[in-house]
Formats: sequence, C-alpha cells, structure tokens
Amino acid sequence: MVTTGLGSSLAYLLSRAERSVNRDLAAVLTAEEVTVDQWRILQALADGRGHSMGDLAEAALMPHPTLTKAVDRLVERAVVYRGHDPADRRKVAVFLADRGDDLLGRLEAGIAEHHRAILATYGAARTERLMSELEHLVRSLEG
Repeated sequence: MVTTGLGSSLAYLLSRAERSVNRDLAAVLTAEEVTVDQWRILQALADGRGHSMGDLAEAALMPHPTLTKAVDRLVERAVVYRGHDPADRRKVAVFLADRGDDLLGRLEAGIAEHHRAILATYGAARTERLMSELEHLVRSLEG
C-alpha cells in the first residue's frame, strides 16, 4: 500500500499517534486535575533526586517557559517544591513532595488501565516492539 500526503510523513503519523494516546491518558488524569505535562513532571521527579529546571524540561519534553508555569501550578498545589540542588547548593532544584508521591500513587491504577487498554487494542508484542523501535529511533536521531 502506497501512502501519499500527510499519511506518508513519519512526523505526522508520530504526532497523530501521540495525540491519540495522550487524549486517552488525559482522560485518566482529569479526575486528579493533572495534565499530561504535569504527569510527566511528577514522573520525572519520582526518582527522588530533585532536578534542575533544565533537566526537568528535557525529561518532561517541555520548553522552559511552559515548564515554569506547570511547576508553579504544582508548587501551588504543594505536590512539588523548589529547594537547593544537593550537588550544588547555589542552584535550585525541583523535588517531589509527599503529597506529589501520594498523587502519583492515586494515579497508578488509571495509568495501568490506560496501558492495558493499549495492549488490548494493539497487542502486547506489537506494543513492546513499537516502544523498542521508538527508543531506538530517538537514540539514533539524538546522536
């Protein structure tokens, strides 16, 4: 099958797939008033190490101004906080607060169900293969 137009663009197809996956993920997160971007931030902070805004922007796939606003909203909700970077006390890092850890815990079941729905629709082996291929693509493109 030969695809033409937008359907022949890898960038377009990846964006379309991302929108579809994120639409369903957003529905899961809505109950806790968390956006997909905020969930990425919380997940990145779940390692407990604290992250600079630069590292967090890269991990959460967000431009700095958007990240700053999202972190400010999470700080207002007391689910994250800013503190001194343990490696360099002159720098500021963002950390997951206990309330943020509790929030992630409440989100776990919905996130797991979202993943199960994808597995049921697309197949476990195909999903695993797709994720592996996407990881390989990212590593190849990022050098």
